Amino acid sequence: MKKVCLPLVGISKATGGLLLTLTCLARFAHITAKADSTYVYAVQLSASVQTNPPALALSWEPDPYGATNYIVYRKAKDATDWGFPIASLPGYASGFTDNAVSRGAAYEYQVTKAGKVGYTGYGYIYSGIELPATETRATIVLVTATETATALSAELARLQTDLIGDGWQVIRHDVSSNDSPQSVRALIQNDYRADPTNVNAVFLFGHVPILQSGYMNYDGHGARPMPADAFYGEMNDDWPVDPASSPNYLPSNVALMVGRVDLVNMPGVGASVRWPSEVELLRNYLNKDHNWRTGQLSVPRRALMGNRRGDEGGLAVAASGYRSFEPLVGAGNTIEANINDVAPANQRWSYMLVYGKYLWAYGCGGGQDTAIGYLGTHDTDDEVWSTDLVGWNAQAVFVMMFGSHLGNWDHPDNIMRAVLATPQTGLACCMSGQPHWFFHHMGLGETLGYSTRLSMNNSTLYRNQINLFPRAVYIALMGDPTLRLAPLPPAQNLTALEDRAGVHLSWSPAAANVAGYQVYRSESSTGPFVRINNSTVTDTNFTDVTASPGTYTYMVRSTALQTNPSGSYFNLGEGIFTTTTVSILTAPISVQISPGTNQIVLSWDAQAGVSYHVEAIQDLILGQWAPVGSPVQASGATCSWSGPLNNSSFHGFYRVVSP
Repeated sequence: MKKVCLPLVGISKATGGLLLTLTCLARFAHITAKADSTYVYAVQLSASVQTNPPALALSWEPDPYGATNYIVYRKAKDATDWGFPIASLPGYASGFTDNAVSRGAAYEYQVTKAGKVGYTGYGYIYSGIELPATETRATIVLVTATETATALSAELARLQTDLIGDGWQVIRHDVSSNDSPQSVRALIQNDYRADPTNVNAVFLFGHVPILQSGYMNYDGHGARPMPADAFYGEMNDDWPVDPASSPNYLPSNVALMVGRVDLVNMPGVGASVRWPSEVELLRNYLNKDHNWRTGQLSVPRRALMGNRRGDEGGLAVAASGYRSFEPLVGAGNTIEANINDVAPANQRWSYMLVYGKYLWAYGCGGGQDTAIGYLGTHDTDDEVWSTDLVGWNAQAVFVMMFGSHLGNWDHPDNIMRAVLATPQTGLACCMSGQPHWFFHHMGLGETLGYSTRLSMNNSTLYRNQINLFPRAVYIALMGDPTLRLAPLPPAQNLTALEDRAGVHLSWSPAAANVAGYQVYRSESSTGPFVRINNSTVTDTNFTDVTASPGTYTYMVRSTALQTNPSGSYFNLGEGIFTTTTVSILTAPISVQISPGTNQIVLSWDAQAGVSYHVEAIQDLILGQWAPVGSPVQASGATCSWSGPLNNSSFHGFYRVVSP
């Protein structure tokens, strides 16, 4: 393999080994050597919650080289600036408690620090106390490549069901890999323009056409066009059509969250065991995706850092990892790989990925399409290869990488896409560091796509001391954009049984301790679904007494209060479904008897314009239901019927049906 080495590396937090070459000493002259530890460019934040009275206690890792001050900012999630600080703290501070908070609300914090030896650190966390569950998400456009879609019809159908079960509406388009990117984008734009309020994500699955845009030299290895999936999320139609004038940077904000799973040209050249075909790699990804969503894929809440590049004068690409890990896995749960030239094999990043499991991982070094230097064991540069990740079954769910050439993720055997090809665990990968990515919203249940869109659109709102190439067209997510950080195991085996008392739903409990279940109903199997229980159902059954006659799909989702290093929020598991036809009005019937007039009056909830029959029966076991009187048409939300109560017309039981 071709070797590409980068000389700019700093001091490892794990080893303290000096790796700085003479060629860059002048660049770091203003910083003492001990400060060349990349984690100091991040403020590593976590939070604990207090419910009564409500309070959010932020804490951070103390700066080992000393800080002059910490400044705390707070804003609403959608606010576009941080405003004025809410606290200014001395350099020895290691936390801040915000008492001006409410249960059920979320807050976004920025904490900055000024290092005593000339650097600035930035940290971010999205925190709250008992944030309500997100029951309805939005509409996602699922674009699948026809070349593989037919062979994966069952798995893609399951994916759509999983998306619906997580609150999404799904629009699907099958396109050819030979179609133009412009024609594919037109399909997405049509969906967006028809419903701009709800359409907010696109999932590219299979070898969906790739737009090449701009002419960029982000890594010092020459300017070239870059793959630009942001094209599919930018809906303003101001991306130049002429390739000669295609942009290096976003012409306007990306409106849609975008993610891609594309495993074409991943043959595993040089692998000891030949990789499966593209179809089988995609099938395996969909199986992993489903297993993650349904709680069948479990990993510890910890992260792995492989930081070969170091500080680079404040560029500090690995700060992306340090900054993101703490709010998501907690203090003390980041493990450092040994990046020294002479590190033992069992301390290398690649080895630790194989023999441990991680929720997050970050790896950076000198890169090429298929490898990163000093994170593995191959050749003189101790490279980790894409074939290692797949053949050795690397086990990290969400991965960030940085190195030369990685931005051209469409090249064969690309090491970022290799994360998606791993047999059991890898679900997403991105190139973070030029520019930096920000994932802290995932701590309170936001999706991977939300962080992707935020990172694509970010200019200066979220910061690193040096953040090169913000809004570059090559920023892209390899993976399903709808994935969340902490899946909750779902309920099982939902059934429905109808009688005159209502639709009786029952299910088996989730394979985890949950607070209970939420029950939803829709007139379509694809949704949208509306919750029909007023409070969380703590048992494994529920009776719907409000359904008018018709066919309905019911969905049940497990729910639990999730407490993690970012705060607490109510989480929801994947929905499970059953469909049934209601022939009897299941709304409760109110009965009034007027002794003076010898009348019986029945009242029930109704649907305006629908006609109802009152039926009666003397004996529920031996008798037969028979209509009483003429049909009654409802003119509003309630309806009533009256009839004489005497020996000749009295019946033991009444019901209301819609003809």
